[in-house]
Amino acid sequence: MGWFTPAKEGPERVTIRRNARARRMSLRVSRLDGRVTLTVPPSTTDRAMRAFLDGHAGWIAKAKAGTSPEMIVAVGVNLPVEGVIRRIEAGSGRQARIFEDRIEMPSARALMTALKHLARDRALPRVDHYAQLVDREVTGVSFRDTRSRWGSCTTEGRLMLSWRLVLAPAEVFDYVIAHEVAHLVEMNHSRAFWDVVEELRPDYREHKTWLKTDGPGLHAYRFD
Repeated sequence: MGWFTPAKEGPERVTIRRNARARRMSLRVSRLDGRVTLTVPPSTTDRAMRAFLDGHAGWIAKAKAGTSPEMIVAVGVNLPVEGVIRRIEAGSGRQARIFEDRIEMPSARALMTALKHLARDRALPRVDHYAQLVDREVTGVSFRDTRSRWGSCTTEGRLMLSWRLVLAPAEVFDYVIAHEVAHLVEMNHSRAFWDVVEELRPDYREHKTWLKTDGPGLHAYRFD
């Protein structure tokens, strides 16, 4: 896997994936952050890849137009926390502090750490709550910065949640928790599974829609 810049008028950076099973070149633009990935057969030359990308520059631009622009987290930026917009201000010390109307941040990394802690504090009681409702055991909960999914559940009862969900409205975060706990009952997305979700969160449909329409924007914030 590698990357290059194909042309002045093309995307700034393209990730190249060489796949032995690929029969032809194919493009993918992430709807989360606009990242462009080109999958190619192993023997594809740089010239062929550049020509392919140049020929699809219009398609790439159209696909990227529907993604959320990146926002570097810094003093002066507005950041949603639990769905409430808070302005970031300079902070002292080593830890970031989150208030109702503002955030005091000594560094972006310190704020990211604070958000991860907040995500855990908010999620764990709700995981226990829903696990009791379905009479199942959760063997562990981890928090990651995943782009392909908001959460997951293993057959061993381990849950994974995206810590970025703490940026979303609390009800949306809670829905994802209920969704993953429901997988302890049904490890699929059958009608039976959604019946369990509905028992736990009767209003799940509006939160599922929010994630589809507004969720990608949560990945736009960069904590460099």
